[in-house]
Amino acid sequence: MGEVYLDNAATTPLVPAVVERMLDALQRVYGNPSSVHTKGIEAERAVSAARRQVAHALGADPGDVVFTSGGTESNGLAILGAARARARRRRHIITGSTEHSSVLNVCRLLEGDGFAVTYLPVDRHGRVTPEQVVASLREDTALVSLMWVNNELGTVHPVADIARAVKERDPEILVHVDGVQALGKLPINVRELPIDLLSVSAHKIHGPKGVGALWIRPGVRLVSPLGGGSQERGLRPGTENVPGIIGFGAAAELAAEHLAEASERMSRLRERLWAAIQRAVSWAVRNTPADPSQCAPHILNVSFPGLKGEVLVHSLAETGIYVSTGSACSSRRTGLSHVLVALGLSEDVAGGALRFSLSALTTEGDIDAAAEKVCAVVLELAELVRG
Repeated sequence: MGEVYLDNAATTPLVPAVVERMLDALQRVYGNPSSVHTKGIEAERAVSAARRQVAHALGADPGDVVFTSGGTESNGLAILGAARARARRRRHIITGSTEHSSVLNVCRLLEGDGFAVTYLPVDRHGRVTPEQVVASLREDTALVSLMWVNNELGTVHPVADIARAVKERDPEILVHVDGVQALGKLPINVRELPIDLLSVSAHKIHGPKGVGALWIRPGVRLVSPLGGGSQERGLRPGTENVPGIIGFGAAAELAAEHLAEASERMSRLRERLWAAIQRAVSWAVRNTPADPSQCAPHILNVSFPGLKGEVLVHSLAETGIYVSTGSACSSRRTGLSHVLVALGLSEDVAGGALRFSLSALTTEGDIDAAAEKVCAVVLELAELVRG
């Protein structure tokens, strides 16, 4: 039985070029980058080279990129760091109701510290508008934090328009963007975006788990939630994960080099998958926007009303097809996805949702095999339910 992996929004497999670079680092580049001897300098240079690779993928200057343990830590550092740096005069934060748990949980933590947080509602496809954000601004607004690409729906927020509208109203308000699902899928150039902070992660672009980065616009001050040493500008103290950072750099370089080609192919394959599902299961509901300008190329969220998403995931896994019901960071919790609930979907529709997420490695054969088995499993379970 062949396997088809369509859970790439949760994590992607390492590609050989990344593995080779990391193996070399594990075996040879074992010095501490803070050490002043030859092995330490060798490690520091390797980290600097990777920082340049990640910065290039973001259109950034290397000195503005801080390495972290992943997207969750990058989001936490951005939001906590910005809020606490401005807490004396500004204690209001704006975010979306469909954000990743790493954003929502930090915002709830700040509410416990006396900050006010506005959680913006979304439309049927999970989007917020610049007008909504501007209408929610206050004199004491410190930060607007929104994801670029929703990790469950693939919905793209108009972050450039939102940031521009915010800055026109009050240039002192910081704008943070969770770009974890955007890196390697959408063109990114922070020099052309009126944002201040951008979070990214390695394991969404065929890099290793446990490493990410936060881009910080020059002049933006953050307060580190951690004590410790001076590594990563004192914002993320602790000895750097040298092999992971080197792997991130290699993955970022590949993602930037093949961005246009990979994005076009993923978008085409996503629509091929949806067309096959729609032909066989006419009652399936597409939750991902159909307009290609409003969705990232790699995610398709589909509901099969009357069925249970978790049952479908397990049934498909038995056939070698790996998908998810939503975010890997909350998939083991009971209850409906907060993202789908925010769309206003009924319990019947939200409870039967599956997320199919593609990568640069996904092939046409993968999509055809997955579509055949998905449709067969859905129709078989639907027949049992009708019973």
